[in-house]
Amino acid sequence: MFSTIIGTLSEWMYTYILIVLLIATGLYFSFRTRFVQFRLLGESIRAIREPKDTDDKNAISSFEALMVSTASRVGVGNIAGVSTAICLGGSGSVFWMWLIALIGGASAFIESTLAQIYKKRDKDGSSFGGPAYYIQAGLKNRGLGLLFSFLLILTYMGGFNMVASFNIVTTFETYDFYNPATTPVIVGGILAVLFAVCIFGGGNRLSKITGVMVPVMAVIYIAVALIVVLLHINLLPGMFADIFTNAFDLSSIMGGFVGSCVMLGIKRGLYSNEAGVGSAPNAAAAASVSHPVKQGLVQMLSVYIDTIVICTATAFMLLCSGVAPQESLKGMPYVQAAISNTLGSFGNLFVTFSLFCFAFTTLLGNFYYAEANLKYINKKSPGKITLMAFRAAAAVIVFLGSQMEFGLAWNTADVLMGFMALMNLPVIVILAKPALNCLNDYIWQRKAGKNPVFLAKTIGLKEETDFWN
Repeated sequence: MFSTIIGTLSEWMYTYILIVLLIATGLYFSFRTRFVQFRLLGESIRAIREPKDTDDKNAISSFEALMVSTASRVGVGNIAGVSTAICLGGSGSVFWMWLIALIGGASAFIESTLAQIYKKRDKDGSSFGGPAYYIQAGLKNRGLGLLFSFLLILTYMGGFNMVASFNIVTTFETYDFYNPATTPVIVGGILAVLFAVCIFGGGNRLSKITGVMVPVMAVIYIAVALIVVLLHINLLPGMFADIFTNAFDLSSIMGGFVGSCVMLGIKRGLYSNEAGVGSAPNAAAAASVSHPVKQGLVQMLSVYIDTIVICTATAFMLLCSGVAPQESLKGMPYVQAAISNTLGSFGNLFVTFSLFCFAFTTLLGNFYYAEANLKYINKKSPGKITLMAFRAAAAVIVFLGSQMEFGLAWNTADVLMGFMALMNLPVIVILAKPALNCLNDYIWQRKAGKNPVFLAKTIGLKEETDFWN
C-alpha cells in the first residue's frame, strides 16, 4: 500500500504541479536577472578560484562549498538516473534534462545568494544557513522554516541516501558472486561502516573528502565516457537526431505523459541538479566570500557541471554504445551493458567503482545538508549525544537503503524532493528582491573595477544580518 501511495504521489507531482512550477520559476528568474546563467557564466568560473575571505581555519572556501554541493548533486542521478530516463522515456529525455538545467541555473543562483545574505555566524566564527534561515528571516515564520528542515532531513538523509545505497548494491548484480539474499546485506554493511567513519569526523572532514574525491572522479568518468563515444563516433549524428526527434514526438508525449520523455527528463534532471529544491543553499551559506553573489554564481555553475557535463557524458556514452535502451535494462544494468560492450570486463569494474565513488560522496554531501538543518531545529549546535544518535541513525538508513526495491527507492526520493521544491520555489520568488538588488550591486562594483564587497545597507536591507553589517 505504501509503495502504491508513493508511486501515485510521484506521478501526480511530476505530471502537473512541479513541471509547471519549475519551468515558470526558472523563466521568471531568467528574465528578472537578464539570464544571469549565461551572461555571467565566465564570472562564475572566476569566482571559484577566489580564496576564503577570512583566515579562520573553520571557514570553508567557495570551491569547497561547491564541492560539497556538487558531491550531493553528482551521484546516482548522473549515472543510474540518466539510464532510467532513457530506458523508460527514450532518448528525448536528455533534451528535457538539458532544458531544466539551463532554466534552473537562474533559480539556483537566487536561492544560494539568499542563503549567503541571511547566513548565520557559528561559535567558531564559521557560517551556516540555508532555506530554513532565509524563510525565518525574510518571512518571519520559524514554523515554516522548521517544516522545511524536517522535509530536507527526510529527503536527503532518508530518501536520497537510500537511493544512493540501493544503486551501489545493484552494480554488483552482474558479477557471478552476487547472491540476492546475502550480497546486499554485506555491501550495505560495509558501506554503512565507511559512511559512519567519515560523518563522525564532522563537517570540515566532509568538505575536505568531497573536495578531493569529486573533481578527480568526475574527470576520470568523463574521460572514459569520451573514449566510448570516440570508439563509436559514427553513431554520433544519429544520436543527436534521435534526441531531438524523440523530445518533440508530440503523439508519444500526449499519448502517455506519465512515462514520457518530458516527465522523466524533468524528474531525473531535477533529481540530479537539484536547482530550486533548496539543498545547495545549505552548502552555499558555509562559504566565506566577500559578496553573496560570488557564491550564487558558483552554485549556479554546479548545475551545469552536474547536468550539462556529467549527465551528458553518461547519456552520450549510453546512446553511442551500440546497445539499445530497453525497459528491462533501466538503471545500472544498461550502463554496465553499454560500457562492457566497448571496454569488456574492465567496463563492469569501472562502472562499479565509479558509481561507488559518486554515490559515496553523495551520501556525504546529503548528510552535510541534514546535519545543517538539525542545527536549525535545535536553534543551536546540537549536543554531543544528540549528534552521535543522529549520525548513527544516518548510518542505519544507508544500510536499510541497500535492501530496498527499485521503484519504491526512486519514488520515495522523488516525492520527498517534490515536497521540498513545492516549498522552496514559491519562497524564493517572494524573497527575490534582496538577491536581485545584490546582483545589481555586484555588477556595479565589477564595472567600477572593484573586487565586490557587500554591505547590507547598500541594498537597503532592513533585516539584521550576522555578516554584512
